[in-house]
Amino acid sequence: MQIPRSLFLFAILYGGMTCIAGVLGNKQVGLPGGLAVEAGIFAFLLLVILSSAVAELHGRDNANRLVRFGFVPLLVSMALIYLVLSLPPSAKMEPERLTAFQLVLGQSPRLMAAGLIAYGVSQTLNVTIFSALRGGAGGGRLLWLRGAVAGVLSQLVDTLLFITIAFYGVFPVGPLLVGQALSKVLLSALVVPPLIYFFVGLGRWLDARAGAA
Repeated sequence: MQIPRSLFLFAILYGGMTCIAGVLGNKQVGLPGGLAVEAGIFAFLLLVILSSAVAELHGRDNANRLVRFGFVPLLVSMALIYLVLSLPPSAKMEPERLTAFQLVLGQSPRLMAAGLIAYGVSQTLNVTIFSALRGGAGGGRLLWLRGAVAGVLSQLVDTLLFITIAFYGVFPVGPLLVGQALSKVLLSALVVPPLIYFFVGLGRWLDARAGAA
């Protein structure tokens, strides 16, 4: 069976975003109003957008399959990072570069577990909510509203799971939870709806061109 062109290309992009999100998360980005968010949210929002676009174009089952397959590049990249960190560095490597490399890529097992759990639950929840609202929103209409609601709720769950699992008992997580939740709600409401329209339109264009060919 031939895979639709949009599904194939979106799956490649999705896999790449699962891998880069953890690296980007090492930087804190300032937002208006004094809010701050870890930069990995931009990759995670693309995961939300892509899974929603796949659900809209190719159905809930394919979107859920995309989320499950996303564990493959995520786990492989984690294994490779662990392998590279375990290998002895070259004597020619500058100490400051080695320190920066270890700092950026070295994560505790607790942080890795938190990322995996938060990813799986939040992305599955996004697909579930987005697809459920499709029937109650007049079929394919109100795409922006379905995307915004699913994106906001899934990112709230993602924040709650990740911060609680990763940091509970290490320091008070309440202020961090509130700040991250507000930041992610703001970004999800503003960024997700227009980009879902873009990727759904792009997917239809790609599939139409494939059909014409």
